[in-house]
Amino acid sequence: MSAKKTYDGPIAAAGAPYSPVVEANGLVFISGQIPLDPKSRTVVMGDIHEQTKQTLDNLLGALKAAGCGPEDVLKTTIFLTDIGHYGIVNTIYGEVFHTNPPARSAVQVAALPFNVLIEIEAVAVKPD
Repeated sequence: MSAKKTYDGPIAAAGAPYSPVVEANGLVFISGQIPLDPKSRTVVMGDIHEQTKQTLDNLLGALKAAGCGPEDVLKTTIFLTDIGHYGIVNTIYGEVFHTNPPARSAVQVAALPFNVLIEIEAVAVKPD
């Protein structure tokens, strides 16, 4: 196994016991991203549309920190507090992953940190 590298991405873990972005053996693992504004470090408490856009912006920033882009993503997992938001999320997600989209799961959960509506994690492959 090659050495593990970690990156902060746009939203650092702020003392929490996890790494936002980890790279090992050519794979990049992005911890769950939520709709936190990277500048103010506050939650975007808008509707699912606003929260999804911010969450995806954070995901793209985390990918960029590891030298990756959306085209390098192999798999995402979307956590929703209301599966009824699936259609809206799917439309916005398709704007980011419009060509050759990754494998994906979407599940409803009882709650997410800071009472946000969405969280997205990803696995990518480091480009050559």
